[in-house]
Amino acid sequence: MEITEQALYAALSKVIDPDLKKDIVSLDLIQDVTVDGDTVYVITEVTNPAMHARKRMEEAIKFQIKQALRIEGLKVKVSTRPVSGNRGGLRKVLPFVKHVIAVASGKGGVGKSTVTANLAAGLAARGLKVGLVDADIYGPSMPLMFDVVKERPRVKQLDGKNVIVPVESYGVQMLSIGFFADPGQAIAWRGPMASKALDQLFKDADWGELDVMLVDMPPGTGDIHLQLVQAVPLSGAIIVSTPQPVALIDARKGVALFQMDALNVPVLGIVENMSWFATDEALKGRRLMDIPEDERHYIFGKQGAKALAEELKVPYMAEIPLVQSIREAADVGRPAILQGDTPAAQAYIPLLDSMERILAGLGEQGPRKTADPAHEMIVK
Repeated sequence: MEITEQALYAALSKVIDPDLKKDIVSLDLIQDVTVDGDTVYVITEVTNPAMHARKRMEEAIKFQIKQALRIEGLKVKVSTRPVSGNRGGLRKVLPFVKHVIAVASGKGGVGKSTVTANLAAGLAARGLKVGLVDADIYGPSMPLMFDVVKERPRVKQLDGKNVIVPVESYGVQMLSIGFFADPGQAIAWRGPMASKALDQLFKDADWGELDVMLVDMPPGTGDIHLQLVQAVPLSGAIIVSTPQPVALIDARKGVALFQMDALNVPVLGIVENMSWFATDEALKGRRLMDIPEDERHYIFGKQGAKALAEELKVPYMAEIPLVQSIREAADVGRPAILQGDTPAAQAYIPLLDSMERILAGLGEQGPRKTADPAHEMIVK
């Protein structure tokens, strides 16, 4: 029996999204259908990113296709990803946030939170609607970096439900566990408690319409990372590392985590932080990127993250030099990118330019995953 496009889509039209009560074809959730020999490959979006919901969708698709075609030995392989893009409230979680991007690092102390804060503030300064979730449950730092340590989110009624109103600073809407705990209080939570708290920052808050939401992840590859991918529709992840070999070992693990088949989150790029250092004398009267090679000091090694990006075939977004005033700006709660034409602000311009190109490439719908090159025969 010939496998036709009409037969496959007829079978897929019998798969009902449990939340919206409509079939996945009419909801335009099917991203790709290909055939390779006795195997059908289906790529679909799901409105509920939770792993159990994705598994149920995969099982329903396999059942309906096998039931409709009744071909002995037929294999059906299904790949699912959360609905991305602002699609009129179609997505169940954060329906009016165009893109949710995790900023992660395998190792602590590489400046991930500082990079995230400046990226958020810089994009907002360029006119984007930006949200920021401080998901570093055990070491929240965004309230300090945005000078809102003493702020507390309001609660309001929305559709008969109490929701949290994010705190705004420098044009960025943000929520952090740091708003709900005393600065000197140790947050000694087990995994399930931390995951539930993180869940509330996304699902029990009024985020409204955003062009991009950045999520500052805790270092490592643990419960919080898995919970985030299962609960939130990620458009992709960014990995931050220093060029130091010790940091690169963990950065490699960070890339591998998001690329796992069970998670399947696009790694949008690697950022090399603390790439090199120049003395105050060298900086006098010069723009940061005009510092000649012989006056750059590669304290943590040279271009290690760039080499890793090339090895893993992941985009290399930018290198950020080590500038003292970047640290000072974070400590006083005013991101360095807002300092005007200073070395600290100049350090982040290439990263912001790279991020805007990435967002333009994602478009309204987010990254469209294509089939494996070996399975590119579109059903006719």
